[in-house]
Amino acid sequence: MKGYTKPLIIIFLVLLADQLVKTWVKMHMYLGQEFNIIGKWFIIHFTENNGMAFGMEFGGEFGKLALSLFRIAAVAGIGYGLNYLIKHKYHRGLILNVALIFSGALGNIIDSVFYGKIYGYESWFHGRVVDMFYFPIAEGHFPTWIPIWGGDEFVFFRPVFNLADAAISVGVILILIFQKNYFKEDVKDEVSINSEIVED
Repeated sequence: MKGYTKPLIIIFLVLLADQLVKTWVKMHMYLGQEFNIIGKWFIIHFTENNGMAFGMEFGGEFGKLALSLFRIAAVAGIGYGLNYLIKHKYHRGLILNVALIFSGALGNIIDSVFYGKIYGYESWFHGRVVDMFYFPIAEGHFPTWIPIWGGDEFVFFRPVFNLADAAISVGVILILIFQKNYFKEDVKDEVSINSEIVED
């Protein structure tokens, strides 16, 4: 179990927190309900989506089933990769970030696979992912001279998301930021004419 303890702790804590928040929202709020946490910039807004992270959709009943199955396959792949990284003693930061991604993906799979049946609105593998965090930090209108969107309203940050989405995003962003540290290559000494020749 050496090397597995911290990744497993991260996975457990993210899954626990994600499911506790989602369960509380499902049990105490109605769809579309919202309340402000910090002014108009941090809002708990209960919504559900049939698709991918941050509310993106993947339409149709077949599409929903295909997405659920794809998620399961993807999580299995991430889990295999995480096990490989631990066994081969890759950078600890990389391992922990992959554990974050794995836990987030697994958290949303639980919604997709089980929530429809648990809450009685759909069959297995057709559940909707519960989202609740909304950060409309800036609102306004695009200048009229901008092509296509001129005069339209904009909101930053518009997507509503959950802890699982956040874990995935943080893991990916940290890997991108620290990739040079995570994927250092061993520099081999170049052979020169002055190198000592070792005979068999």
